[in-house]
Amino acid sequence: MNKSLCCLALMALTTIGASAQSGTNSPYSQYGLGELAGQSVGFNKGMGGVGYGFRKGNEVNPMNPASYSSIDSLTFILDAGLSGQTTHFREGSEKLNARSGGFDYAMTSFRLIKHVGISFGIMPYSNVGYNYSYRQLLTEVDATIRTSHSGSGGLNQLILGAGWQIFKPLSIGFNFAYLWGTIERNVSTSSSSDVNTLAKTYRTTFRNYKLDLGLQFEQPLSKKDKLTLGVVVSPGHNTHADPECVITNRKSTTGQIDSVSFSLDNAIDLPWTYGVGLAYQRTNSFRMGVDYQLQKWGELVMPEYVVGTDGKGAYILKSGLMKDMHRINVGAEWTPNANSVKFFNRIRYRLGVGYTTPYYYINDADGPKEYRVSFGFGIPILNNYNHRSILNISAEWNRRSAVNLVKENTFRINIGLTFNERWFAKWKVE
Repeated sequence: MNKSLCCLALMALTTIGASAQSGTNSPYSQYGLGELAGQSVGFNKGMGGVGYGFRKGNEVNPMNPASYSSIDSLTFILDAGLSGQTTHFREGSEKLNARSGGFDYAMTSFRLIKHVGISFGIMPYSNVGYNYSYRQLLTEVDATIRTSHSGSGGLNQLILGAGWQIFKPLSIGFNFAYLWGTIERNVSTSSSSDVNTLAKTYRTTFRNYKLDLGLQFEQPLSKKDKLTLGVVVSPGHNTHADPECVITNRKSTTGQIDSVSFSLDNAIDLPWTYGVGLAYQRTNSFRMGVDYQLQKWGELVMPEYVVGTDGKGAYILKSGLMKDMHRINVGAEWTPNANSVKFFNRIRYRLGVGYTTPYYYINDADGPKEYRVSFGFGIPILNNYNHRSILNISAEWNRRSAVNLVKENTFRINIGLTFNERWFAKWKVE
């Protein structure tokens, strides 16, 4: 009972922390729903985020809920992590460094009944966080206009999932997530002369759901080798979110403030998402996988404030702002000897790479493409009462760039703990 209460308390604290964190400081998070977060945890992050085909009884893998069916009957798993990052921005001759970080995720998993495992936890869906400005000289009125952009918020998901092994090779599962959060973006102008200033505030609050359906099929190749095919589908649907836009105009000469607001009903959709992965495993010494994911953002419309030829503004749903996103991850893990008495032979060494295309357009051109390289370690925690827990440490280098746009180089450190304890075991005294 005390263990259960501690776990519930931890989940409550991390829920509060997650709703207040922004894991990015990128100006690209102002587009779409922000910077999209994957569903990888400590062990995935060191392998480039790969995971659709991975299933092991001593780790939780929310990337494919069918993997929950592999949880050992005597195991309770709590996996939680945080991260910190430094980003170097470059645009022409201008350079800037920025730091961010905080809570990442917390997931638990255990066997419910024979061949059925469940999992629940919290992790981000997207992050928004940026603040920048630029100046423009208006020679005809001898004035300088300063335009500022800022944004904050993001979406979080509270997940409850289950996996069922229907028969030996085939498992299915689902993740049902409560999706919530608020995204706010601000654009304001100020002038060095008696020119009116204008401020725009965009705000959208989400309270809806997200569903992931997973499948895994295991094919033994020998007594030591196996191949696993993983498939995940997330249905697209309307989130019933009502985005708002408030335009505030301040007249410098009189100090008069005029404000007008717009809103749209049920204007934001989530895309259909398809993922497929293949994983190879050789006992407990080596495994590798490759994943492909497609998110159908190009079919969706997004709200945008536009000004017509008559000078009047309107808040409308517009197509052509988004594009389909493609993501490829490849990763591997090697353990010299999991049963060795030598500490370094028991460490899990991980390496991965990834590539992602943008899911939005910027000024009718493609946004930045993303390249990733990661490596990490799974360090066993050995003591008198628990030798099953793992400290996951990984480093990731991430580069985003596009022609005539800001270039980003991010170095991120991920730290996670997979707390794995034996439950439900009966002790025998001789």
